[in-house]
Amino acid sequence: MVQLFNTADLSDVSLIWQAKEASWDAHCSIDVQLLCGAGLAETKAYLAAQQTATSSAALHYLLQCEAAGEFDDFSADAQSGWYSDYYLD
Repeated sequence: MVQLFNTADLSDVSLIWQAKEASWDAHCSIDVQLLCGAGLAETKAYLAAQQTATSSAALHYLLQCEAAGEFDDFSADAQSGWYSDYYLD
């Protein structure tokens, strides 16, 4: 998932969301931030433009997480660095 995040390809957002929603364990273990490799605003705009049930569900969840503070001070570059530090240590 981190590799998909780092490619910052918006077309991967639905793949990451589908993996996150594959099971309760996957939902809990796949960070919502992984949806936003291209940036938070870009991801929200992309999901809104898709107009599918899947993209609507992902956008709704993303907005809930944003409102709860999950994206305070978020940047894709900083998140990528965090993942790099976490997985390389």
